[in-house]
Amino acid sequence: MDREELLSATPEDSGEPQKKKESPLVSLEKDLEFYADAIKEVSIEIMVEGISKNPIFIAHQHEVSIGEVILNKEELGTDWTIQASTVEEFVEKGIISKEKREPFLRAYKKPENFMCVFVIVPEGANFIYYPYKND
Repeated sequence: MDREELLSATPEDSGEPQKKKESPLVSLEKDLEFYADAIKEVSIEIMVEGISKNPIFIAHQHEVSIGEVILNKEELGTDWTIQASTVEEFVEKGIISKEKREPFLRAYKKPENFMCVFVIVPEGANFIYYPYKND
């Protein structure tokens, strides 16, 4: 038995390898693709209304207390709920420290081309930039 077989053996020791659990990011990408137009619309609204130049969208599968729900997974039959927020709220709530605000903004990609998504999974959370498809 090689190392891979040993690491993937079932606890029952049946010798059958376990199926690898699909990363939640696979379903996230599918949902972001599906949600892209709606997210872009909200992003533009946040900027045009002067709320923020830096919208942030939170993708999660549980409940979070930041931002406002814009796309509910239960209502839409998807895997991820999306909430809209701003860099200002992230700083206010201490998710981005005041000292890290400027470096974050320097790395922030053009909101016309990318959605900034704060992805929350049980193992932790991180920012990703997901490109809008060109029309």
